[in-house]
Amino acid sequence: MRYFDDFKMGEKIVTKGRTITEADIVSFAAFSGDWHQLHTNVEFAKKGPFGERIAHGFLVLSVASGLMGLEGMAIVAFYGMDNVRFVGPTRIGDTIHLEMEVAEKKDKDEKSGVVSLKITVKNQQEKVMAVYIMKLLIEKNEQR
Repeated sequence: MRYFDDFKMGEKIVTKGRTITEADIVSFAAFSGDWHQLHTNVEFAKKGPFGERIAHGFLVLSVASGLMGLEGMAIVAFYGMDNVRFVGPTRIGDTIHLEMEVAEKKDKDEKSGVVSLKITVKNQQEKVMAVYIMKLLIEKNEQR
């Protein structure tokens, strides 16, 4: 388990990958109610700027959150997100991973602190899909 004190400024963490599937996009559309044609209509998307359907931005962020959760952090709560930008389309079949850098650490109280991670979402070709700052409330190790 990685606690607040275990994070070092400038430290870099790379997650495992996860492939975005058509089922992910359809399920996310159903769950979120976002049936925008860019994500769900093959013929409409063919004529659009990407030439095919792409994943919802919030789907990409949700999968990214799941990948981050596999890193064994002692997360107390999601604290916020800043400067979100979707700089490239995430396509069906893309395998995304995160490159995270510890950008800031702030004590919150005696039990936790806020860690800000600069996150870059990349696909299997190392193309950037999204960038943002994720703020997490992380538990302190009481054993120290």
